[in-house]
Amino acid sequence: MGTESEMRRLPTIHHHSQSTGDADSEIGSVDYNTYTVVIPPTPDNRPAPIEISMQPVRTDNQGLSNSMFSGVNNRVTRTFSKVKVVGSDAKGSFCAVPGCGSRIMSDGQGNDIFPCECGFKICGNCYKDVLEAGDGICPGCKEPYKGLDESELVVESHRKMSEQAKSLSIVKSTKLRGSQSGEFDYTGFLFESKRSYGYGNAVWPADGVDGNNDGVGGGGGGPQLSSEKRWKPLSRKVKIPAGVLSLYRILILLRMVALGLFLQWRIRNPNEDAIWLWLMSVVCEIWFAFSWLLDQLPKLCPINRATDLDILKEKFETPSPNNPSGKSDLPGIDVFVSTADPEKEPPLVTANTILSILAADYPVEKLSCYVSDDGGALLTFEAMAEAASFARLWVPFCRKHDIEPRNPESYFNLKRDPYKNKVRPDFVRDRRRVKREYDEFKVRINGLPDSIRRRSDAFNTREEVKVLKRWKESNDDEPMESLKIQKATWMSDGTHWPGTWQVPAPEHSRGDHASIIQVMLDPPSDEPQKGAEGDGNSMDLCEVDIRLPMLVYVTREKRPGYDHNKKAGAMNALVRASAIMSNGPFILNLDCDHYIFNSQALREGMCFMMDRDGDRICYVQFPQRFEGIDPSDRYANHNTVFFDVNMRALDGIQGPVYVGTGCLFRRTAIYGFDPPLSEEGSGCCSCCFPRPKKLLTSSSASEADSEENMLRNDDEMNLFLIPKKFGNSSLLVESIQEATIQGRPLADHPSIKNGRQPGALTNPRKPLDPTIVGEAISVISCWYEDKSEWGQSVGWIYGSVTEDVVTGYRMHERGWKSIYCVTKRDAFRGTAPINLTDRLHQVLRWATGSVEIFFSRNNALIAGSRLKFLQRIAYLNVGIYPFTSLFLIVYCFLPALSLFSGQFIVQTLNITFLVYLLVITLTLCALAVLEIKWSGIALEEWWRNEQFWLIGGTSAHLVAVLQGLLKVIAGIEISFTLTSKSAGDDVDDEFADLYIFKWTSLMIPPLTIIMVNLIAIAVAVCRTIYSTSPAWSKLIGGVFFSVWVLVHLYPFAKGLMGKRGKTPTVIYIWSGLMAVSISLLWVAVNPPSGNSDIGGSFQFP
Repeated sequence: MGTESEMRRLPTIHHHSQSTGDADSEIGSVDYNTYTVVIPPTPDNRPAPIEISMQPVRTDNQGLSNSMFSGVNNRVTRTFSKVKVVGSDAKGSFCAVPGCGSRIMSDGQGNDIFPCECGFKICGNCYKDVLEAGDGICPGCKEPYKGLDESELVVESHRKMSEQAKSLSIVKSTKLRGSQSGEFDYTGFLFESKRSYGYGNAVWPADGVDGNNDGVGGGGGGPQLSSEKRWKPLSRKVKIPAGVLSLYRILILLRMVALGLFLQWRIRNPNEDAIWLWLMSVVCEIWFAFSWLLDQLPKLCPINRATDLDILKEKFETPSPNNPSGKSDLPGIDVFVSTADPEKEPPLVTANTILSILAADYPVEKLSCYVSDDGGALLTFEAMAEAASFARLWVPFCRKHDIEPRNPESYFNLKRDPYKNKVRPDFVRDRRRVKREYDEFKVRINGLPDSIRRRSDAFNTREEVKVLKRWKESNDDEPMESLKIQKATWMSDGTHWPGTWQVPAPEHSRGDHASIIQVMLDPPSDEPQKGAEGDGNSMDLCEVDIRLPMLVYVTREKRPGYDHNKKAGAMNALVRASAIMSNGPFILNLDCDHYIFNSQALREGMCFMMDRDGDRICYVQFPQRFEGIDPSDRYANHNTVFFDVNMRALDGIQGPVYVGTGCLFRRTAIYGFDPPLSEEGSGCCSCCFPRPKKLLTSSSASEADSEENMLRNDDEMNLFLIPKKFGNSSLLVESIQEATIQGRPLADHPSIKNGRQPGALTNPRKPLDPTIVGEAISVISCWYEDKSEWGQSVGWIYGSVTEDVVTGYRMHERGWKSIYCVTKRDAFRGTAPINLTDRLHQVLRWATGSVEIFFSRNNALIAGSRLKFLQRIAYLNVGIYPFTSLFLIVYCFLPALSLFSGQFIVQTLNITFLVYLLVITLTLCALAVLEIKWSGIALEEWWRNEQFWLIGGTSAHLVAVLQGLLKVIAGIEISFTLTSKSAGDDVDDEFADLYIFKWTSLMIPPLTIIMVNLIAIAVAVCRTIYSTSPAWSKLIGGVFFSVWVLVHLYPFAKGLMGKRGKTPTVIYIWSGLMAVSISLLWVAVNPPSGNSDIGGSFQFP
């Protein structure tokens, strides 16, 4: 018995050799030896008193004898209770995992938290162990955990820290605790200062034990989660400096007060001598104040954002237990490129955009490109075929040498040194060869129109010969003149082109042709495919993946009698076709002239979609950046105030508006579904004063999960019971749920709600077969949308020429959020019309769409409650801003009327009026300076925007209001003019298109304003100089406001002058006619020298 008793008192060591397999550790692939040491009580090893108890949760004397210590190399020793103390008076329940017995997790008020709906009790350490094991299965009900909010784990971590810091210590705690010995509490200092005293397990290290924060030194119950265990966000908000933002908001408030006081003073002090002039000016000023308020209020909460591409790669493309091979776990992206007219949108521009997409830095097997040719032109089709052929050389070249940008036209025209930072010895040879191939590619593209014409003429001639031969052989009495042979357009394989012919014919015109789908590049294989070794004449691609993304050419069917809904209808056809062929859960929409300038732009956008709460983001909008703009940006083509000020400000509310291109969509949001439920408040001031998120208790978690499951089941039920919402394609309906699941963020942390399993997207996608392509052709037919909700609540919304703004508005109205992604290197670049006429027509189309929005059900005044207050104001301003032109054009004539009549908008230029005017002007300038400060735009860009605001307001906006009223009242449809992407004919001048003058009726109002104000200044100055009692104050006031108008219209006047003063004759004619007409009118109304006869005794001095 004695020997047996002594053996029981000896320590027993159990050796377990295993591989940890910890995905969160950098050295998780190394084998470790785990020792379990059971120390029995001996005379030399008595149970410790309460202060030095080895248990983290027990406070009795049974600490050592009933505890098991488990440790791993580079891990802090952890204690597990072997028995559970019954009747303990300690607050809280204990973990039900066998061999543990620690207190379960609780919130800040001490309430127990149950991670699973079954109510199984589990402590924080065991809960993390279960999640780190990779299965995340509840030990009680054997169901997967739904996950907890990170804030709860932090609360639990700090509670464990405070308890274990007091109890778990190998050294005597009495020497460290100041409350018992009076000495300094080094443990508390360690936790507060987050410093480490080197190696050892006497106290919990704040970071990793080696001081490099590698996450292998802090056990499960340390003061904070280790860096690998801690959630790593893919994006973060970069707030505007508080000093700038606070001053900005104070100035807005100050200007609002100043405007209110000024308008009150203006109303109470009318000009009795010219009441008509005073009334018009006051009405205009009230509207301007209201319009400024609508524009300024949404700018209260500007923010910036930043992404972390390294963490994205670590999470989705790094080997892990769920993804041992390290294959990309990123979701798929379908890129849509839309074009309509190869004459206005040159095929070479579209081909370069396609090449930049195919060469993007994104997993090849996850990327697909769809080109929508809404004109059905053979020229575009063959240009895409040429681009697919050249991509086999261009894309590997970009990957091998890390080329930026990956648009060949832009790359070879760079004005910087192309050899900078290039170290591979074969780069010069490879670049020279690719440049030669690209030059030949451009020649082939430019020669396609003539090639198609000659080929078609040859085939048509052959057909004519055959018909004539048959006519002669038949010996028919039918005259030869009656033989009609259609002038068809032929493909290179000797067949008729199913789309639009060069000579329109029935079933072969722009509004009447069949649907076409052609897979230019097949879906790539799932595994990387290396190229061949090069010789002296070819490129060495033995280390380069030569796979190419799938490229598909799409032309939807068009037939007479159907409303094809312009660009919105073409985009919806692409949504349906892509859902059947590739079904990428995300969609990137680009215009044919907007190419990928930053090859990692897709990854930047994915950082937001895959981040926490990313499932509530409907789209990520990138700013539009333009090339080929004149250095002075005469007509504010860069539009930087909108893209860098307004859009950043909207990002702090509910998100930026959709601007038609450069936008990464969530496919689920396009289908018209609502976002997941949110715990976050959505009040009117939530952007400036956000409500704290509710801590998830066991009851609220179960209720939220049950409600979410109910909604999900309802959605699934609706999909199968009401397929007419999406049409009668079963494949399309089945693809919706798959895209929804694949688009969810990665469930790699308890705080991720509705996440997908890691490694779920590493499997190869289904291959294409003729059945799938046939189904895709059927869903792009012109009848497919009949009796469905496409264009109403699903897809791009119909009924407006600005379908982009309406589509984004509908998503925000359903409660979705959007993100504005401004990258360090521009994500996309495109072209913009620098010609004055084209620019005015572009603004006319935007303004007309805004008027349509105002008179439709998309007016923000009648939006649902899910649209935030400031976001509602922003959308309201979108529909109202064109109406400002009615007041603006009147206000621009007021200075001239004042000078002609000798009166002014106020009785006299007293000190009160001047002080108000000074305060309003200074606050406006101060706000502009602060906007420049937090947005990063230049002062010149802000001033160009102000100038073109008046130019557009007195021309295109005014016509847009008239067109909108005609459509609403008389039902007259508004014609859509496609913006030309082609440049001028002068190849020697990069900005030749800037000086091309094309007359349009939009120029009449601003031209009239210029001439009237110039004549008014001349008349007023002459009258005042030779007057017996000159009214200098009224002259100064009128001249000041006339000069203000003329300065704003200076770019317009400069555009009329053409290049080097080559003023078109029409300008002189219009100027002379207006000058003579206005002079005669004024002399007739107010004859000089008191003579009632026109001309009278008036004499020039």
